[in-house]
Amino acid sequence: MIEYIKGELTEITPAMAVVECNGIGYGINISLNTFSAIQGEKNTKLFIYEAIREDTYALYGFLTKQERELFLLLISVSGIGCNTARMILSALSPSELCHVISSGNEKLLKTVKGIGLKTAQRIIVDLKDKISTESLNDTTSPLSTATMNDEIFEEAVSALTMLGFAQAPSQKVVSSILKEAPDRTVEEVIKLALKRL
Repeated sequence: MIEYIKGELTEITPAMAVVECNGIGYGINISLNTFSAIQGEKNTKLFIYEAIREDTYALYGFLTKQERELFLLLISVSGIGCNTARMILSALSPSELCHVISSGNEKLLKTVKGIGLKTAQRIIVDLKDKISTESLNDTTSPLSTATMNDEIFEEAVSALTMLGFAQAPSQKVVSSILKEAPDRTVEEVIKLALKRL
């Protein structure tokens, strides 16, 4: 079992990081929260969850053990798979998610793409007793404002298609978000797009 991978960050997109360790490049699925924290870093250490199925072997990486713990709790809920859990952790920071679950805020949870009312209620019922807000601190660092709109557009659309959305609607949503607020960072654009798609 892989506990963590530490090495040089050779490639990064909002949905995937490639970490080179002893000559091997590991493609690791990441959430937007982890992306914002490690973007621009030369080296990184990601705590790993290995998703091993008959037809796939995928690595999911998290900046903190707390975020990984939340991911494991989410996938323990019936009907929540790895990609949905990653989507939730991309739309909400760990501390926001803890607050949403402990306060029973199903409305906010429902704003995440792919989460309906029943699933939101199930997450809250299943995890309310397992979440302690104090033990999870938000480690997301403040983000610098990006200026290159084209680059942000490309990265946001690419991330959304990696997360399973069709390219045309993704481009339309990202384009309208950037028209409304051209100074948004790629993370903010993707978070908004996840709520609109």
